[in-house]
Parts: sequence; C-alpha cells; structure tokens
Amino acid sequence: MHVLIIGAAGMIGRKLASRIAADGMLCGHPVDKLTLADIFPPSVPAGFSGEVATEVVDLSELENSRRLIAQRPDIIFHLAAIVSGEAEADFEKGYRINLEGSRLLFEAIRAEAEVNAYCPRLVFCSSLAVFGPPFASPITDEFLTAPATSYGTQKAITELLLADYSRRGIFDGIGIRLPTICIRPGKPNAAASGFFSNILREPLAGQEAILPVEETVRHWFASPRSAIGFLLHGASIDLSGLGVRRNLIMPGLSATVAEQIEALRNVAGGDAVKLIRRVPDERIKTIVDSWAFDYQPALALSLGFRAESTMAEIIHAHIEDEIDGKTGS
Repeated sequence: MHVLIIGAAGMIGRKLASRIAADGMLCGHPVDKLTLADIFPPSVPAGFSGEVATEVVDLSELENSRRLIAQRPDIIFHLAAIVSGEAEADFEKGYRINLEGSRLLFEAIRAEAEVNAYCPRLVFCSSLAVFGPPFASPITDEFLTAPATSYGTQKAITELLLADYSRRGIFDGIGIRLPTICIRPGKPNAAASGFFSNILREPLAGQEAILPVEETVRHWFASPRSAIGFLLHGASIDLSGLGVRRNLIMPGLSATVAEQIEALRNVAGGDAVKLIRRVPDERIKTIVDSWAFDYQPALALSLGFRAESTMAEIIHAHIEDEIDGKTGS
C-alpha cells in the first residue's frame, strides 16, 4: 500500500507519518511506500522498512499535484493549510493555499481517475471553523455551515468539493473536522487558537505563557493522540453509508480556560499556574468568539471515533509523549 501525506512537515503530519511507520500497516494492509510532501522538507520517520519519498511542493501549482498523484497513492491524507490567524490576516494567501491548493489536488485526482480507473481514499483535515454564530447548543451534525472567518470559509468550500467529488466517484473522501488540538508540541504558531496549548505547554516546561482571553472562554479540545487516531480511523472505515454527508464533527472535550488552568494546577502544581500572564488581545478574542464550543458528534461516535473525556488526560498525554514524563524547568 502506498500512502501520501500532504502537509507532512507539520506537527500532525510528522506524528501521522511516525505512527504509520511504527505500525507498518494501514487498513489491514502492509504499507510499503510513504510519500511525504510539504512546502518545507519533511523529515523521514524512523523505523520504516518500506520506501520513503519526500517532496517539497506548493499545492497551488497544478503540476505539483499532478506529479504526486501520478504515483497513484492508495490513501491520501490532505493536511496542508495555513492556519486560522494567518488566513485571516492574508486574504489572498489563505484562498490560494487553503482553497485553490485543495481544488487543484482534487482535479489532479480526477485527471488520473479518467485515465486509469483510479479512486483513492482521501482524508481531509477540516475544521470546526466551518460553523459560525449564532450557535446552537449543542451543535449537531445537521447544523448549518456558515463560517465567520476566511479560514472557515476556505475549509467549508473545500468540504463541499470533497463531498461532490466523492459523489461522482472520483475519490472516496472524508472530511475530519478537528477540534482544537491541545497540547500542541513545539513553539507557538500563528493559529488564533494557539494560546489554548501555550497556557499548558509552557508552564509544564517552567516557562511563562500569555493568556489573551478571559478564563470564562469555553472551547472544544482533543489531543494530538486523538487527532492521529481520527485520521487513521477515517482512512480505514466504510464510508458507503454516509452518502454526500462526508464531513464529520470529531469527538472532543468541552472545557473553559479556567478548567484548563485548574487541571494544570492538579497535575503540575500552583507554581506552574503562576507562570500564566494575562495580556488581553482583542484581535484574538474576536476570532475565538466566532467559534462554537458545544458539539454533539453523534455520527462520528457511531462510526467509532473517540477522544479524551478530561483535560487531565490531555495534559498527561503531552507529558508522556513530548517531555518524557517530566515537568518544570
């Protein structure tokens, strides 16, 4: 089996590649080739016995997608995007990368399908930013997609394209509407949601973190472990019963910033909490206020998708996976 990961240099892409390399199997079949593509050079996962190819590509150029798809990968993970804050700040870049890059990828698959009877499974990383106010409580699988940001709009349009191309049998696609992934390892990025990870990750490492919103802000979370589980599960399950409803809300944990901080206190102590500094940021607040926080992902749960049930689980997953079970400076 040949697996293509687009966006393989990002945090989720790296973890996904490492997990596939470690398992050596996907959908009950051995993986004998991994193609890892990104705008930056992807790293090769350790321990993989099959062939690994790395590609530095810009998906907004059709020839790059055609080159990747000409290899006819069996499963495609489409993770490539610029993040919410950057997409809102740079209108043209957001549409070029997040929408046009996806459309050209889909078109490359269509061109290959017309010639070679090719129909891969495509797993697309979407976002809960496809929803906008006024919000229901909870938001169910039937809730209207009416985003309040450019990033959410780009993801929502791509979801519609994914459903239509799947309906036509061009590929067998599923859109994974990820919760905010917490705790993200590494350094802060440009995502408007980045502070949700920062206020846990930095104090766990003995470093100061900035909190730009009120502690009453509530959000929907899942760990990187769960994100990888969602993607792998989405690659392997039977999608024939979904019809055109190919884009699913993923399970997660609804928690306030205050509950995050209390979980941090319970796991790492009061000194860690003291490292959080309140610095209000109206730009971040405006973006975050446009997101919902209460979901009922009945369809995903019925298909076997699972996530954490407590913030403590999310914190412990980070401690185990990223910092060798240790906290503090």
